[in-house]
Amino acid sequence: MIFFKDLFIVVAALIPIINPMGQMPIFLSLTQDIPKEDRKILAKKIATYGFFLLIGSMLIGTYLLKFFGISLSAVQIGGGLLVSMTGWRLLETNEAQSTQFADPHQVIENPEALQAAYSRRAFYPLTFPLSVGPGSVSVAITLGANQKSEGNKEEIILIASLLALFIVSVIVYICYRFADRLVARIGEIGTLVILRMSAFILLCLGIQIIWNGASELIPHLFNKT
Repeated sequence: MIFFKDLFIVVAALIPIINPMGQMPIFLSLTQDIPKEDRKILAKKIATYGFFLLIGSMLIGTYLLKFFGISLSAVQIGGGLLVSMTGWRLLETNEAQSTQFADPHQVIENPEALQAAYSRRAFYPLTFPLSVGPGSVSVAITLGANQKSEGNKEEIILIASLLALFIVSVIVYICYRFADRLVARIGEIGTLVILRMSAFILLCLGIQIIWNGASELIPHLFNKT
């Protein structure tokens, strides 16, 4: 029961924040000029990077923050800025502009350079902060801190948490892997509307994350004075 309880808690806590279904239009907008087969590679890379990023946040996130003297509020503010900047760029991007990946002709001439470009973009911004952002990192760190207080149940909870993170990553992969079907169903105009609205929501989400972090830090500033 402890195993399945923790499995459910981790999945239920991360899926609404990561929101892979809601991120599908953003993923499509940043990969619209990428061939379908290469988009599958990106989806796999994003799921893999997200899995290890969540594991690192859960297992050693608390220790890293303490070592560098960084609070969760500071993580939220910094990550919120990244999310807001990404949303703003998407709002400002014209449909005629090419994506930030390598030139399509480079696929044949220099496939190794293209794969390196995919790997870089798969982590930033597609994995962090779009897929696994400051909110999900904060939740993963909090879940990891709670595990350490469970005593002799820690090993069972750790295994359940790792399995839960794997399930979350698989869900992310499936959503991104078949994101192109969304375009086929709603058409070009519908996709454009969703992309712009998603970019605006992303911008607002980043501002909200910044505010959440600032609202935690501001009272401490007044208490010190």
